[in-house]
Amino acid sequence: MNEDDERWMRRAIEIARSKGSDPSTSPLGSVIVLDGREIAGERNQTQELPDATAHAEMMAIRRACEDTGELELRGATLYSTLQPCGMCTMASIWSKVGRVVYGAGREDVHPMYFEARHVDTLSFIADAYRDDIVIEGGCLREECAGLYYPPDADLPRDEQANL
Repeated sequence: MNEDDERWMRRAIEIARSKGSDPSTSPLGSVIVLDGREIAGERNQTQELPDATAHAEMMAIRRACEDTGELELRGATLYSTLQPCGMCTMASIWSKVGRVVYGAGREDVHPMYFEARHVDTLSFIADAYRDDIVIEGGCLREECAGLYYPPDADLPRDEQANL
């Protein structure tokens, strides 16, 4: 990872914070960059729309395709403050994003932010029918993890989004 990656991840963090600072609202941010310019930047909007598929990455992919007028985002990099879930990983594969960079990983945050049954998205990408997608984690890991509940947070079960 390089300075550009940190710059774009800071932008994703800024977008995530636009939702507020309450970790219970899943303040995820995602940015898609193509040829050095931001073509989409979105945050989680599941509650607002309401739409279970309105994750930050999904919304950013939709906006990027609208912006470019293309179905495929070859050569683009998707930045996400949190390791993408299975749905968002699949959307990255189908939209043909060339690279995914995320901040905090599963081990850095409370389990409520992921599927109740673990989907190993990193292995999923490695085993996908495409071999031209790169996924890298840990970009500004601590700053990104600070957006969410820590792994050992003692939260009432009814406040845990995905359980």
